[in-house]
Amino acid sequence: MKIDVYMPREDSHLLQKEVLNFAKGSVLDMGTGSGIQAETAASLKNVKKVLAVDKSQAAIDFCRDKFKARKIRLLKSDLFSKVSKQKFDTIIFNPPYLPEDKVKHPALDGGKKGYEVLERFLDSVNEFLAPNGVVLIVFSSLTNKDKVDEIIRNNMLESELLNSAHFFFEELFVYKIVKSDFLKEFEKKKIDDIHFFAAGKRGIVFTGFFRKKKIAIKTKHPKTKAQHSIENEVKMLKKLNKHKIGPTFVAKGRNYLIYEFVPGEYIKDWLPKTKKSEIAGVFAAVLKQCFVLDKLKINKEEMHHPLKHIIIDKNIIMIDFERAHKTKSPKNVTQFLQFIRTNAGLLNRRGFNISKEKILEISQNYKKNHKIDFVLKELGL
Repeated sequence: MKIDVYMPREDSHLLQKEVLNFAKGSVLDMGTGSGIQAETAASLKNVKKVLAVDKSQAAIDFCRDKFKARKIRLLKSDLFSKVSKQKFDTIIFNPPYLPEDKVKHPALDGGKKGYEVLERFLDSVNEFLAPNGVVLIVFSSLTNKDKVDEIIRNNMLESELLNSAHFFFEELFVYKIVKSDFLKEFEKKKIDDIHFFAAGKRGIVFTGFFRKKKIAIKTKHPKTKAQHSIENEVKMLKKLNKHKIGPTFVAKGRNYLIYEFVPGEYIKDWLPKTKKSEIAGVFAAVLKQCFVLDKLKINKEEMHHPLKHIIIDKNIIMIDFERAHKTKSPKNVTQFLQFIRTNAGLLNRRGFNISKEKILEISQNYKKNHKIDFVLKELGL
């Protein structure tokens, strides 16, 4: 009789070796399949209980007939969907990890690229992992190791390669994953639902909830060579918030800052689909903020190309001040005029009547007189 359950193979045994080394306390065996990892964990003295989960009813039935250890409880669930909120000391996962075009068994189908199921798991695992808990996973070189490493980092997790082995056309990797110090600190501060949001050249932004308010957490990008960028942005936001510029500062720590999340659209996405009256109002608001920056002798940088530096919703908020600095000759207004000049064709199609030459003339006049009212009037804002 054919059994529609993934039976132990090379990946299972490679993972099993590390389960013997690291499993402890309360254990969750995700995608238990034949139950090999659940049984292995249950055999250890320092394991108190095991929850074996699988979305396949065939796997659940197979394990129910097979399991004899009282430590093990079975649950049918698609990943964490039916797992009650609790913290596990050890979470084990031998995921389906092959791209769909290389799959010969449904238990191996990891999605189009091979890492999608593992990504869903890693996006949720923080909520179920104890502060000092460990996650043990196995996956293949066909899954795209660099992508898996990126997903781990983007969930504020840290990984260690415990073992690897070559089998025919692939290499298998076993990882031990733990919560980063950042994540532990944020969870101590009662920040919930932390998720990756965006990455730039100098920082990575996560979102979370603190006292039921959505926040953004910016940490230093591990690949950046920029020094003191987070500290500089903290200093700038504290100063600029007094002038109602930038996202509202909340807190800071070593190599991170927290500010209120800014909803809305980047100006690059908003501008091409917006009518003249709305564009005029937003451009006027941005130029006024730029003028305040000029008066404060602070140069924000990148205002000539602020595609992801201005967010538009009910308010118009500038973000990303890590490169902002004091200078005798700030160029915020003239840089944003350069951005307007670059988009003159689009603006004229929206009903404006202004040439690149005219914008250049306005910019040169501003450099001499520093009068924002003149700039707004000449632009028709």
